[in-house]
Amino acid sequence: MINAILKKGKEKAVLQRHPWVFSGAIEKVKGKPANGDVVKLLNAQGIFMAYGFYNDQSRVALRLLEWNEETAIDEAWFRAKVATAVVARKHILEDGSTNTCRLIFSEADYLPGLIVDKYADHLAVQVLTSGIQNVMPVIIDELQKLLNPLSIFDKSDASSRAHEGLETVNNLLAGVHPPELVEVKENGITYGINIAEGQKSGFYCDQRDNRRIVASYAKGKKVLDCFSYTGGFTLNSFKNGASSVCSVDSSALAIETLQENIRLNNFDTGKHTSVQSDVNKQLRRFKEEGEKFDIVILDPPKYAPSRSALDRASRAYKDLNRVGMLLLNEGGLLATYSCSGAMDMETFKQVLAWAALDAGKQVQFIHQFCQPEDHPVRSSFPEGEYLKGLLCRVF
Repeated sequence: MINAILKKGKEKAVLQRHPWVFSGAIEKVKGKPANGDVVKLLNAQGIFMAYGFYNDQSRVALRLLEWNEETAIDEAWFRAKVATAVVARKHILEDGSTNTCRLIFSEADYLPGLIVDKYADHLAVQVLTSGIQNVMPVIIDELQKLLNPLSIFDKSDASSRAHEGLETVNNLLAGVHPPELVEVKENGITYGINIAEGQKSGFYCDQRDNRRIVASYAKGKKVLDCFSYTGGFTLNSFKNGASSVCSVDSSALAIETLQENIRLNNFDTGKHTSVQSDVNKQLRRFKEEGEKFDIVILDPPKYAPSRSALDRASRAYKDLNRVGMLLLNEGGLLATYSCSGAMDMETFKQVLAWAALDAGKQVQFIHQFCQPEDHPVRSSFPEGEYLKGLLCRVF
């Protein structure tokens, strides 16, 4: 096996079992590994530290897998990691009210660059590293043995694949092509999921718990669901007795799917309004028209893909939430989220405080949101904690 040698003094993160080694921490590589090969990481004194996937095109040159030198990184190793991750989520699906969840969450499940989502009898995968790309035949076979899915569809269309020297793909890996809409259940609500053409892997199951919590306040309330996508917060609000919901999203396909989801669940279409529009523009339009709501939900896309973008993203989050606050009735609720890993909770609270000041409002934080248990955060990899949110009462 080819050896990668760490620079002197760069051992700390590896000893703490952080799974990333940046290219600047590597002194040299003895040999010429292909991107995605497993290499042995040694410290400056030549002592073994870990095994990991190597890639010379990525800023993260090594993604560490195993810290025990006696453990072989072979087919059995990858099969065991897949099986452990799948079994750990089994209880989420047991009562029948939910049949969709994340089965494998990249570094959190010791498979860096692999995401697997279950949608009823179909699986969607995203492959983000060359190392995982190399072992996909083994992973696909193990998923088939464990779950016998009708299909496994590759949604590896993330631009980040370019950093690993990989092209984007969107195709069937195994089984039959999924239908245009796959019906899944979450919190007892039915959704039609477009796996092949939908955003990311097809559905945002990371908000499962948060949708239920926000909806518990919705009875008899007028709700505004922004960045609604296919209607997660909208449908949960209706299930819990919202008097009306207005859903806003820029995607025509998302709005069309949301409307079909309203019909699938036999909710009153007369109580629902959908608006295809840029959310920031639509919020200002509502303000000009004097619209008011009891609950405003803001679940925007990632504004801060990296720490270098955090200042600009903070200004965008502040402006978005400022206008959201202005649309609330006195004592109304703002449920607001950030899926930017670079934005920590304390910074997010500060952004909300600035937004409240600019809006001339007072805000109480009454609940903190996070990602659900099928998106676990590994103790040695805090970067895996990306989703955070706040439920605010606004005066």
